[in-house]
Amino acid sequence: MIKKLFAEFFGTFWLVFGGCGSAIFASQIAPASNGQMGILLIGVALAFGLTVLTMAYAVGHISGGHFNPAVSFGLLAGGRFPAKDLIPYIVAQCLGAIVAAGCLYIILSGSGAPDFSGPGAFATNFYGDAVYFGKGYSMGAAFLTEFLLTAFFLIIIMGATDKAADGKFAGIAIGLALTLIHLISIPITNTSVNPARSLSQAVFVGGNAISQLWLFWVAPILGGVAGGLIYKFLLQPADKVPLGD
Repeated sequence: MIKKLFAEFFGTFWLVFGGCGSAIFASQIAPASNGQMGILLIGVALAFGLTVLTMAYAVGHISGGHFNPAVSFGLLAGGRFPAKDLIPYIVAQCLGAIVAAGCLYIILSGSGAPDFSGPGAFATNFYGDAVYFGKGYSMGAAFLTEFLLTAFFLIIIMGATDKAADGKFAGIAIGLALTLIHLISIPITNTSVNPARSLSQAVFVGGNAISQLWLFWVAPILGGVAGGLIYKFLLQPADKVPLGD
């Protein structure tokens, strides 16, 4: 069990450090002064997907590669995860995320006092504010977005890791799914679908990031549970026949 928790700790650390780190440091590199554009939205989306893809293959065989409380809840609802392990997994995930955010904060402070004014600072999640393209999305729109995307994320995870599927490519499917999720929702909420990722950044920013944090726990967890139940009762093959048989 200890190895499983360490796997979840390091996997979630890598997700936050790589995904949020790319948003903080590389999303826009001096676009006005020398014409460099940085990685922008597409690069950040890809970075989040790559963190999950790489850690799925690195430690997924140890812990199952959740790296996300909503995924743990969803797999529990889908009958793939024991209830007794839920709280320890979530604690490990949140600790890994917070430690990663702490490292990002220290690095960011190396260039001066961080400016956390405005929504989306330090890669925090938000709703109701016009951050991208001059558009702000309501709390209801943000909730529906996080709910639906997490639900589909769980359907993809459970389908890709089903015994009837070719598990060799599960990490690729899951990583690309997370990339697509970010491409859709970065302009809406800065993309959570992961309560630990939202918590870690909000802890250092405070203010609205904390007051809005409830949505980025409730919506992903409910979406994860819905996705797990949908796959279990509507999609899961009755007979686990390996591909090719």
